Amino acid sequence: MSGVESAGNAPNSRYIAENRALWDEWTAIHEASAFYRLDEFRAGGVRIRPYEIDEIGSVDGLSLLHLQCHFGIDTLSWARLGAHVTGADFSPAAIELASRLAIELGFPEARFVRSTIDDLPNVLDGRFDVVYTSGGVLGWLPDVRDWARVVAHFVKPGGRFYITEIHPVAQVFEDDGVEPGELIPRYPYWEHREPLSFPVQGSYADRTARLTAAEEHGWDHGLGEIVTALIEAGLEIRSLREFPFVRWELPFLVEGDDGTWRLPPTVRGELPLFFSILARKPG
Repeated sequence: MSGVESAGNAPNSRYIAENRALWDEWTAIHEASAFYRLDEFRAGGVRIRPYEIDEIGSVDGLSLLHLQCHFGIDTLSWARLGAHVTGADFSPAAIELASRLAIELGFPEARFVRSTIDDLPNVLDGRFDVVYTSGGVLGWLPDVRDWARVVAHFVKPGGRFYITEIHPVAQVFEDDGVEPGELIPRYPYWEHREPLSFPVQGSYADRTARLTAAEEHGWDHGLGEIVTALIEAGLEIRSLREFPFVRWELPFLVEGDDGTWRLPPTVRGELPLFFSILARKPG
């Protein structure tokens, strides 16, 4: 997860700057957190989920750009699977840590670039066989159309784009002071111009962490808006899958045996809670 967001919209510059400062603080917390288990990652293995590998296919020998890469352990997981990786994030602290980890883990050729999504075409050259992003990324973007244009810019003709992310439906429910199975719609489903701002309470990796940042700011995007933005940017949607789980804790869900979070058995009916999109650039 990371908060690289579109910076081109001047009215959002204050929110973006505050989010960047927050992610700089979070990086130090996440480096030492049990959530990321960095020492375990140093010992080997990959953090990419099996369904992601199945959907994307082999990346051995391919160039891969990871957007919103935070401090790079998912990026370096793709390197362990054989990809030639580049990661991008707007947090200087995250990029500095990612670059150190790449050297430490034996991937000196891995590149990490500090940039917002909007500015990335100005600071990074080239096109990639695979462009990838996942897990808590779109909520930091003011405009999903700007994001989709940058995604398409970096995909080679014939190349692939892949995202797996929390479903916009799961974002509409109250997540403070509720019990498992208590589904109370509160937040927008579709995109909105002004961000939703919340007091910072530690980090998703450590709720007890002390921070100087006071607020975080986010935006919502409906699934139709996301898909349409990618199509309008010139990508062909090859698959759209919806899943009955979220990869992190939400108070209205319960933890399953596989470590994902799902609706409790007491809830009648079903909801999509996570999704993936695989797209291709013609050529």
